[in-house]
Amino acid sequence: MKTPDHYQFEIQPVEYIMKNGLGFCEGNVVKYISRWKLKNGRNDLLKARHYIDILLSAFDKDCAEAYKPTDAELWDPVTGPTT
Repeated sequence: MKTPDHYQFEIQPVEYIMKNGLGFCEGNVVKYISRWKLKNGRNDLLKARHYIDILLSAFDKDCAEAYKPTDAELWDPVTGPTT
């Protein structure tokens, strides 16, 4: 298979993605960022941002679930501790 013109790199994005074990969203970010100047311009940048937004959403959800403050840790800026 001939490599398309918009993938003429020393290291192909798919090689980088596979060798580094990147997931679907991370892989798409690499793909779209790699080719944006040679293929779809702004549209590819928007696609990359879409996948970054998905990753950020998952990261924020994981962080929120990992840290759930107890009542003793909650703090009201006016009255102080809530307990």
